[in-house]
Amino acid sequence: MPELPEVETVRRGLAPVLVGSRIASLEARRPDLRFPLPERFAERVAGQTVIGLERRAKYLIASLSNGEDLVMHLGMTGRFTIVHDGTADTPGQYAHGAAPDPAHDHVVLHLKGGTRVIYNDPRRFGFMVMLARAERLQHPLFRELGAEPLGAELTPDYLASKAKSRKVNLKAFLMDQHVVAGLGNIYVSEALFQAGLSPNRSAKSLANRRGVPTEGAIRLVPAIRDVLERAIEAGGSTLRDYRHADGKRGAFQERFGVYDRAGSPCQTPGCGGEIRRVVHSGRATFYCPRCQR
Repeated sequence: MPELPEVETVRRGLAPVLVGSRIASLEARRPDLRFPLPERFAERVAGQTVIGLERRAKYLIASLSNGEDLVMHLGMTGRFTIVHDGTADTPGQYAHGAAPDPAHDHVVLHLKGGTRVIYNDPRRFGFMVMLARAERLQHPLFRELGAEPLGAELTPDYLASKAKSRKVNLKAFLMDQHVVAGLGNIYVSEALFQAGLSPNRSAKSLANRRGVPTEGAIRLVPAIRDVLERAIEAGGSTLRDYRHADGKRGAFQERFGVYDRAGSPCQTPGCGGEIRRVVHSGRATFYCPRCQR
């Protein structure tokens, strides 16, 4: 499943095409994805102009001129293809590197001028929701999301306040979308490595008894930001099946410090440790037991 850097890369690929464009019509080729498509979907979208395209956590949000937002989640295999003048670019192609099978083209946005934006999803784990923009923050998808990791609200004080009474390990704590929104398995492992913190460490170690951030919390915040920013710059990570805005592979996997490197030597100069793989809540975690304490 794509994580924040991959979704942000998709957003940046779609924005030049969608923002400012008028949607001539919407074609829904089936009634549902993971959930039923919005009621009167085509009617509510047709004729509207896309006035903005945001990302919140792992959601893409297209703001329409009628005051509604089209919220899109890519699931595991959702991807968009932009077709214009006989050429096709695929912002979000992360389906085993193959060309999208038209049998799985489920939603098509026909833009004024002839460009088509096609949503393809073989497994149909993605979904689309329409909601009033004024009510977005109170919608169940958004109202309990934690801090945006690239936003100003993620600070050592924030992490300490969330962690001081938690009994879970750091990996589970950072994967909790109510704490930090958009972080996933890959980038949690990489951020903890960069911060020198073991994923097995208790989350409450980020705060002292008075709730003041510890040195670990102070190191962790810039590590999270740096890992995500470098991943976005690289176009995300391609493991099995992710490709970014122009159909090329993301390149951040070539810079992994620990993820998917079990048994390999730690790359930290002078460390001499070996990367280990453990499982937390059914998800693989990679770390260096020497560098990360």
